[in-house]
Amino acid sequence: METTTIETKSKPPYLLGLLCLIPLVGAFVGLGLLLYGLLKYKDKWLSLIGAAGILWTILVYSALFYAGTHASVFKKGFEDISQMQLNSLVKNIEFYKLAHGQYPDRLEQLQEDDKLAPINDAAQGMNIKGISYYNYEKIGEKYLLFSSGQDGIPHTKDDLFPQITITDSSKIGLIKPR
Repeated sequence: METTTIETKSKPPYLLGLLCLIPLVGAFVGLGLLLYGLLKYKDKWLSLIGAAGILWTILVYSALFYAGTHASVFKKGFEDISQMQLNSLVKNIEFYKLAHGQYPDRLEQLQEDDKLAPINDAAQGMNIKGISYYNYEKIGEKYLLFSSGQDGIPHTKDDLFPQITITDSSKIGLIKPR
């Protein structure tokens, strides 16, 4: 009696390619499908689906990075964050003076008492090439505080200043721009 063996070849998992539509996850699934297509199944369509999954993730993250650095809605969001932080930073500076008897010489000193003091200029968004602090200058018993805005250049029209009400009876050292 002869026994015959029948080889069954499994079908490539094409439907896994749908996972490639999920950015980041899709890159890893795509890499797996690409390798399976090349090494195990020797199937060009599975390899193409895998490569497309990797390219899709690269495209999505590139578009997000571009939008974050160039789209006005993102820039406006960073400016709004900067404005809130500047207003809060005035409180941090004034509290520092109450605790230490004088204004700080530089913003980094605020983080000795409060590690969460917002001294990084959020208006710079993703355009910064390093750490960018808010502009701060101690002038005698007063101080100047502002953000350089989107262009990163101080003393231009896009600069942001703290928006707090200072009256004649206010006892804070913030110098308001004219």
